[in-house]
Amino acid sequence: MNNNQRNQNWISLAFVWAGALVSIPSLLLGGTLVAGMSLTKTLLTAFIGYALVVLIMIFQGMQSTDLGKPTVKVAEQVFGQKGSKRVISILIAIGCLGWFGIQANVCGEAFASLLKNLGVTIPVSISSLIWGMIMVVTAIYGIKVIRLLTYVAVPYLIGVCLYGLYQALESNSFSQINAYHPATNLPIGTGLTITLGSFAIGAVIAGDYSQYSPKRSDVVKAAVFGVIPAGVLMIGVGAILTIVYHNADLNGVFMRIGSPLVGGLALVLATWKVNVINAFSGGIAVVNAFNIPDRYQKITVFLVGLSGTGLAIIGIMNYFTPVMNILGAMIPPVAGVMSAAYWITHRGNANLWESNPGFKWSGIIAWLIGGIVASVPVIMGLIPNIAHPQINPLTGIILSFFAYLILQKVAVRQRVKQNIQIKER
Repeated sequence: MNNNQRNQNWISLAFVWAGALVSIPSLLLGGTLVAGMSLTKTLLTAFIGYALVVLIMIFQGMQSTDLGKPTVKVAEQVFGQKGSKRVISILIAIGCLGWFGIQANVCGEAFASLLKNLGVTIPVSISSLIWGMIMVVTAIYGIKVIRLLTYVAVPYLIGVCLYGLYQALESNSFSQINAYHPATNLPIGTGLTITLGSFAIGAVIAGDYSQYSPKRSDVVKAAVFGVIPAGVLMIGVGAILTIVYHNADLNGVFMRIGSPLVGGLALVLATWKVNVINAFSGGIAVVNAFNIPDRYQKITVFLVGLSGTGLAIIGIMNYFTPVMNILGAMIPPVAGVMSAAYWITHRGNANLWESNPGFKWSGIIAWLIGGIVASVPVIMGLIPNIAHPQINPLTGIILSFFAYLILQKVAVRQRVKQNIQIKER
């Protein structure tokens, strides 16, 4: 990359990452956490969870800053050129697909509730289908509409959230809100995994944005001052609104802010804005993963959006926590493998980085070990009446980290042994 292109200051990078957290999923996360925790515990979980996210972002982002390359290119060292393309792209595609379904579901519920207040009743599934298709069409053809949505939706969502917070604090003292006790108990380990899962993809691909920063310190400052305040604030807002309105359902909460039209419109605009990006990014990821010709890009984007709409119709919102847990288990181990190679094997020396052709199985196997082991408690948790171990969000990262170092040592010894045998012949 040309050095002239690497002039991004840390403040602009911090705004990019903070902007990604000013979203409906962050509010959903606040409601999900506080449904099983006190407000204090929710905020503590949010802080620790985003601190873990920031830690991953720093180590991932600095690699791209050193090399001036996006994540998928940096990962060619540990996964190989083909392996990196497959692993990173497939994870992005799955994440975008899941998020598209969740957001289309939220939008469908909001629009159905809005129409109900106007005397018109339609099933949430039909509403989700209609808005899912609108989002897909916008993603394919509406570049100007996407920009317009962004300019309108973000300030409007922030305004509605602040107004909702003002309403909440006007009718309830903070001591009353803080005295809230949840009906169920959510373990802090599960809460951390959900928090990590909510921004896992963003953490792993942090280098896509930090590659334009000239210094490692820029990544540290941008991650610390961009992610933690924005993330904790949005979770806090979502949690307080949930407590005050006695409703963990985001749609039900927003319908009571100002008026159903004000709150419903905020949800529709915000989810619409994000989902056009989910459909587009997911489509590009599928194109990259399976080497689909560029001429089929629009069709691919359409199919990704259509699949996400299908998830919305069957009510993927009911599985918000399991989806976040699975993403929180499978995606972070990518950072474990990449960090082991860059920061331990090559001691953070950019000159030792190299791109490996094809598939590098030591990296792929190490990632799978961490991802699969970390996913076991999540899968067991979906089965009723079966005891399962406490979920630790760092388990997968640590396992993949050490698995890669061990597999690399085995591979090196194997190569040395082969070289000795060749010489003896």
